[in-house]
Order: sequence, then C-alpha cells, then structure tokens
Amino acid sequence: MSFCEKLDRAIARNQSLLVAALDPNPEIMSPNYRADGDLDKMWHWLQSIIAETSHLVCAYKPTLGFYEALGIEGFQLLSQVLAAIPTDIPVILDAKHGDLNTSTVLARTIFDGWQVDAVTLNPYAGQDHVAPFLVYSDKGVFILCHTANPGAVALQDYPTPDSPFYLQVVREAKTWGSPEQLFLEVGTAEAEVLTKIRSLAPERIILVRSIWGEGDRLKQLLTVGLNNNGAGLLIPVPQGLFLEDNLAEKIRAIREEINQVKSQITPANSSCDLWVPDVCLLNQHPHQDLILQLYDIDCLLFGEYVQASGATFSYYIDLRRIISNPQIFHQVLNAYAEILQNLTFDRLAGIPYGSLPTATGLSLSLHRPMIYPRKEVKAHGTRRLIEGNFHPGEKVVIIDDILITGKSAMEGAEKLKSVGLEVEDIVVFIDHERGVKDRLKENGYRAHSVLTISEITETLYEAGRLNEEQYRSLNQKH
Repeated sequence: MSFCEKLDRAIARNQSLLVAALDPNPEIMSPNYRADGDLDKMWHWLQSIIAETSHLVCAYKPTLGFYEALGIEGFQLLSQVLAAIPTDIPVILDAKHGDLNTSTVLARTIFDGWQVDAVTLNPYAGQDHVAPFLVYSDKGVFILCHTANPGAVALQDYPTPDSPFYLQVVREAKTWGSPEQLFLEVGTAEAEVLTKIRSLAPERIILVRSIWGEGDRLKQLLTVGLNNNGAGLLIPVPQGLFLEDNLAEKIRAIREEINQVKSQITPANSSCDLWVPDVCLLNQHPHQDLILQLYDIDCLLFGEYVQASGATFSYYIDLRRIISNPQIFHQVLNAYAEILQNLTFDRLAGIPYGSLPTATGLSLSLHRPMIYPRKEVKAHGTRRLIEGNFHPGEKVVIIDDILITGKSAMEGAEKLKSVGLEVEDIVVFIDHERGVKDRLKENGYRAHSVLTISEITETLYEAGRLNEEQYRSLNQKH
C-alpha cells in the first residue's frame, strides 16, 4: 500500500486531518515524564501519546533531530517509537534533509530500514537531491516551500513579496514527482501565503505548520488551504497540548472543530463522503494529475499557434519536453501501456521523430522488441527503409504522439506493410478529435488515444488552470 493510500484510509477511519508530533523534546513533555537524559521516561511518555491519539490522528511525525541529539540511544528510542505506532497509521519522518552526498544512503535507511512512510526534505539542492527518495514509488516526499521563521523572510520573499522565491519552489517541486508521491510542507500563520500556494498546487497535499493563533485563524486557513474536494490539508496537533492533562479529550475537540469548519466550506455539489478521497472521484479524469503536470511544464500551451500542417489552432501540444522530466515521462509510458496491454502485437514501431523516445521507453518497460520506419532512406550503408530486426508476417502496433491529420502514422504504416509486416493498431497520446480516427478506420486501422483535446481542456478548466473565457473560446473553435 502506498503512503497516499495509507493516509487516505487513516483520514477516513479516524475522521481526522490531524498530525501528531512524536518528539523527545523536554520543552513539550508533561512534567510527570520530564527528566533530563532519562530515556525510559521519554519512551513511556511517547508511548502514552500513541495510546491516547491513535484513533484521533491521521499520521505521526517524529523529528529526526531530537533523536539524533540523544546519540546512539536516541536512534534506539526512535526504533522503539516506530515499532509502537499502529501499522495502519502513516509515519512522516521530519528529516529536513538537504545533503546531496548522503541522499541515497538516507533514503535507503529510512524507507528500507526504518520503514517510515514519508519524509520531509529541503529543496535548495534541487531535483538531484530529491530523486533518490522518489525512487521509492510507494513512499511520500514533503518539500518544504515556506517556513514561519522570521529570519527566512529575506530569502523566501526575495526578490519581492509579489513574486517570492517560495512560489518558485512550488512551481519547480511540482515537476519532480506526481501528486500521489510529492507533497508540500508550509509553515505559516498567514492565510495569504497558503492561498497563493494552494492556487499554484490545487492537487497537492499540504502539511501545514505553525497555524495556531488568536481568533478564527484556523477557519481562515482551512478555508483557503483545503482543495476543491474539501481535502488535501494536514493539520498539526498544537504542541502546547502535550503539556496538559486529558490530551485525547483536547485533540478530539480540535478534530470536531476542524470537521465542523470543513462541513461549512465544503462545496454544495459534492455528492459523496469527503473523508474517502480514494473512493470519491467527483468525476475526476483518471489522468487528471498527468494533465496538470503536462500543463505545468508547458507541454500544453494555449494561444494562437500554427501547426505543422499549416493550420492555426488555439492551442499547441509540445510533448518533446517530457523526455527531460523522467518522472512525468514514466507516467506517460504507463498511460500508453494501459492501452497496449489489451492489444495483440509482436513488435512496437515508433514514428520519427517525436515518438521514438516513447517507443523506446515502452520497448524497455514492456520487454517488447522495437523497430521504426525511417523518415527518409539513407543514401549510404544498408539503405534500409525499416530499422531493427523483424520477420515478414509479424504484427506491429504503431506508436505516435499526436493525432492531427493521421498522415505521419499512415505513411509509417504503409512503409511497414511494404516489407511484409501487418499493421492494425495505432496508439497515440493525444487525439485532436478532428475525425481522424474515422479516417484511419476507413483505411483499415484502429486508432487508440490516451487523451483527447476536449478531455484536456475540460480537466484544466475544472482545476482552475483555464479561465471561463479561455474555456469557452477553445470549445467554440474546437
């Protein structure tokens, strides 16, 4: 079970968005357990927190630094704590790791050795630092994009408060991992900050820090921080509560307060239980996350663009960018593979040049041999029309990127058929929906597409990436 699935189930089961810290921090320890250096007392205190809160929270968050400060015995204490947490409650290790040289070792230690479910990381070293953690596809990574520390303002609000660096961190981090694997950590007591981050990342889970204060601040932050489905926000248990008696009773009261606010701000058109996000899809497109990521890395552009055919469209699709984003490229390959697994074929054939990286990736991931028809025949060497090994009579499925006129796919199919190969299926990523599938059918080919342009525009509009005017204009011109 992935971290995201485990978290969803814990939220639904305990009806809670609360995350509890599990730290041997003397400043927040109950007086009954406080004793400098007494690890036995620390262990009993942490154990008591788990016992009192395991039915009230959706995750636990131990902070690695507090355990490191205790030396070898601190790591032994951490192992005890991790073992004591019920297996159906996810663990987010607050590591704030930022050392590129030790990323791979730490990822292996915390995910394989300690079996935690997620980790917090600093983004300053970039994607190279985060990648070793994202290799674990069933784990979660929270990227710190904003902190409430007063001294951080000079950096995270640079160069201006209107165009702050922390928002660039959000934009960049979203290209590193999928919404099911990469999340954001936000330390703030300001609704404006959370509003800006949520508008840039409507599909990401946000772990909030430092939200407590006077008045109705919690309600304000829930209002701007929850996503359109009334979810996507994790709230910390106030650390001051750990010093008081009746911890469970106080956490239950906060949980009910959060649930009451949620019920007030939940969209009226929501038709199912918001506490079961893995069941309630709210008509969400199965590839919604991928569509949003493609938009964010400028694979999907909207305006007036002249196409290769000479026609002018109100959008432009540039899938060549995905080869520089391995995580997104992998999702694209999986989407193709969902279609290919239902087809019968002996070999894959990529159409030069745009779909050759995709065909290569599919060949490697599906363990199916690949060939490709040359765009032009070489004037030297073997002068082969088809590159790669094949045998006449074999069935080939064509891989292309975009279906606009169908010309390139049909030309490639004719080249393959001229050497005795059979072609029945053509699989593309995006269909521009201009009647090309029917035209291909008339010529004896079955066309399959991962997405259509109308599905893309509808999804982007629902997610707030396209405004009303853009959406109507695209529908009129389409």
